[in-house]
Amino acid sequence: MRLASRRKHNLVCASSRRIPRSLDGGACQHVAIICADYARSKHFYTEILGFEVIAETYRAERDSYKLDLRVGDRDQIELFSFANPPARPSYPEARGLRHLAFAVDDLEAEIAKLHHHNVETEPVRMDEMTGQRFTFFHDPDRLPLELYEH
Repeated sequence: MRLASRRKHNLVCASSRRIPRSLDGGACQHVAIICADYARSKHFYTEILGFEVIAETYRAERDSYKLDLRVGDRDQIELFSFANPPARPSYPEARGLRHLAFAVDDLEAEIAKLHHHNVETEPVRMDEMTGQRFTFFHDPDRLPLELYEH
């Protein structure tokens, strides 16, 4: 899968590939993430990862923001802010979402962009099943994120 060159950082949600004979429609529509510091997380996802803002909504009744972000050509992340959300119960193997992976064309280039913004990454590893290279890093709330070269 070739990524659109017009995207700021050429990231796409790795789970967006259509899977035949699965759910009708077969693609991941969005992933929702709750953050503790809205401004910090908005900066991370838009300025560092380069995701495009689709919509930003303040919900006064919840004293909360909802930020819709475009990832690649059709995937989305919904970023929610809530006052004092609980931390992940354990790291790294909590129940639920383990990590969010983004497919990239050039792993080294994307790692260099992260390092330029002082985002630490783990050493590059090789997926023993596919032979593809990948690395992990974290968002500001320590959500594990992965770059997966395809």
